[in-house]
Amino acid sequence: MTFKVFVDGQEGTTGLRIHEYLAGRADLEVLKIDADKRKDAAERARLINASDITFLCLPDAASREAAAMVTNPQTCLIDASTAHRTVPGWTYGMPELAPGQRDAIRAGKRIANPGCHASAFVLAVRPLVQAGLLPADAPVTATSITGYSGGGKSMIAQYEAGGDAALTAPRPYALALAHKHLPEMKAHTGLARPPVFMPIVASFYKGLAVSVPLHLSSLKPGTTGAQLQQALAEYYAGERFIRVMPLSDPDTLADGFFDVQACNDTNRVDLFVFANDTQAVVMARLDNLGKGASGAAVQAMNVHLGCEESLGL
Repeated sequence: MTFKVFVDGQEGTTGLRIHEYLAGRADLEVLKIDADKRKDAAERARLINASDITFLCLPDAASREAAAMVTNPQTCLIDASTAHRTVPGWTYGMPELAPGQRDAIRAGKRIANPGCHASAFVLAVRPLVQAGLLPADAPVTATSITGYSGGGKSMIAQYEAGGDAALTAPRPYALALAHKHLPEMKAHTGLARPPVFMPIVASFYKGLAVSVPLHLSSLKPGTTGAQLQQALAEYYAGERFIRVMPLSDPDTLADGFFDVQACNDTNRVDLFVFANDTQAVVMARLDNLGKGASGAAVQAMNVHLGCEESLGL
């Protein structure tokens, strides 16, 4: 069976990468919009409703408008924007989130693709909350360092143009403490409040790592670093795209530096716990354009269509 797929917003960073994942798949027919009709609402609506799957690679407002165009009950939307990630009636497109999540993605016609920072944070933190090791009302902080591709075409052009000395150093941002991923970071971990979150963009193209520092005294009494690592390992046992590394990963400690880009060009997430007797740092690493965006969207599509989950990834 051949499924019809349309990418609304095919010229953006996420849309282009999705097309790369879909290229050459014999089970898909990719519907294309003429360049001069990309903003033609009637033509976009026609293609959306002709598709089995439409990826929305658009700004939030445009994604909401596109979702309102659907009249075909068989069309499934996978929205890569922030617009629907905590909206009732939309399924969070993270198959590894919880037991039954794949069934929800398979059955749903409205799927919200997770954000890049949020994917790493949720995958690192949710198992600890579920295991009762991290209290839901604990005050949590997180830092994320990411490549500049996460900023889209304008930021990519800014970095690749060169000549600006300010771009050679890491740049913290979202200092108003209202980053757009915060609602999903709270909703899909089970935390009672969002973390204090510091994202940092740096002078490399792609790769992302979120770090969550913890005082063991603020966790369930008696919690150790080994228990945190074990909780992650048990939660993700059998997950092909998630790799839980050994406690205080010897290879990382031997090198002395953490490689933010080691998951690039994969759909993999690596999870780490570094700990001593009183403190721990839980870290998650992924490709912000892969499992953090386009790869996750294609994975959700595969689940929804009943295809091999890793197909094309």
